Amino acid sequence: MYSSVYGRMVWKDVAPTMTTYCIGLNNGRFGHPKQNRAISLREAAILQSFPENYDLIDPNALFNAQILARQIGNAVPVGLGQAIALSIKKHIKSFDE
Repeated sequence: MYSSVYGRMVWKDVAPTMTTYCIGLNNGRFGHPKQNRAISLREAAILQSFPENYDLIDPNALFNAQILARQIGNAVPVGLGQAIALSIKKHIKSFDE
């Protein structure tokens, strides 16, 4: 039995890795923990540590959920990117001392 498809997320567990198909029930463990649906694009973005007020959709562009899901799934989590950048900055500053 494949436990990685049609799975439901669990509130107390670590979220699964977001993929480019993170809004589909049949593509991983992306079922909402309580509601009978897959997670939303916004929920996937929050799991990737995008700020809640981050504009995911360009108001001047045609909306395409699959393209947006791909962008979210391919993204480096914002918090991870920030941690890496701060580490590099600290390393570079150590050469100035």
